[in-house]
Amino acid sequence: MKVFVTGATGFLGSHVARVLADQGAELRLLVRPTSNLKNLEGLLSPGTKAETATGDLRDAASLEKAMSGCEAVFHVAADYRLWVRDPAEMYRLNVEGTRAILEAARKNGVRRVVHTSSVATIGFTDDGSSANEDSPVSLANMIGPYKRSKFMSEQIAMEAGRSGMDVVTVNPTTPVGEQDVKPTPTGRIVLDFLKRKFPAYVETGLNLVDVKECARGHIAAFERGRSGERYILGGENLTLKQTLDKLGEITGLPSPTVKLPYVVAFAAGVVDEAITGWLLNREPRATIDTVRIGRKMMFASSAKAERELGWKIVPVEDALRRAVEWFRTNGYV
Repeated sequence: MKVFVTGATGFLGSHVARVLADQGAELRLLVRPTSNLKNLEGLLSPGTKAETATGDLRDAASLEKAMSGCEAVFHVAADYRLWVRDPAEMYRLNVEGTRAILEAARKNGVRRVVHTSSVATIGFTDDGSSANEDSPVSLANMIGPYKRSKFMSEQIAMEAGRSGMDVVTVNPTTPVGEQDVKPTPTGRIVLDFLKRKFPAYVETGLNLVDVKECARGHIAAFERGRSGERYILGGENLTLKQTLDKLGEITGLPSPTVKLPYVVAFAAGVVDEAITGWLLNREPRATIDTVRIGRKMMFASSAKAERELGWKIVPVEDALRRAVEWFRTNGYV
């Protein structure tokens, strides 16, 4: 089977590509002329069944050409940043890019598409209980351009799956592990801890999932998922403090003991966004939107994926340990 993969140069996408390669699939990996190919090392060696195709999510013609002859599509690529100077660019990539991928798949007669959404589109509860695929949610609940764009792209994918195309959506929670080259906002939590930039913490929670398991979940969704449905691929529900404590146990570094009140965290977000973002034109460590998002415990249930995909929840310690080792080995610390 020939499989077209977007986002294979990134964190989660590179793991999806490797799982597919291990299962014997022929791969065509979408790359841009400026893409960093570090995460493709080994995949493109002589004798492997993987090739690159140059294109861009903003160029529909390039996608249609690159996808030619492929039987399946894994659309993993996304602009995953919690602050952008120009939100319109994020919408072009995440929303219109998804629309273009689905149209190219339709024109090429692709058998099935797996669309990677995000747990960010789930309706989290105010009481901290675990949300699921049926938790009430709307676009109005989405904070910031990243969450809004992922919600909109997910709606496009699910509607396509209910209207004749074979499209399954997966919602990874918070992947963690090696090969986080950018790094993602999740990887920055680990990296900031290693750099001792966590003097205090806020009262929030995340569901952490091993990136390797999450990649395997994508293949399970391709094999068993129902078209037009979405599946949360999650792991352990942990408060930020519990995550930092685990990192402390792995690294021997001290975990912060000071809890930052919400009003202080919000003020820090205002200052960091103004100075780092708007004055220095760099992505801030703290933003107004991230603080607002963090007011809810982002705990999630993967029960539906367990029932329908054979998904299994595994402890996250090994993934955290691999992330620490990878950042250290690759000179990030």
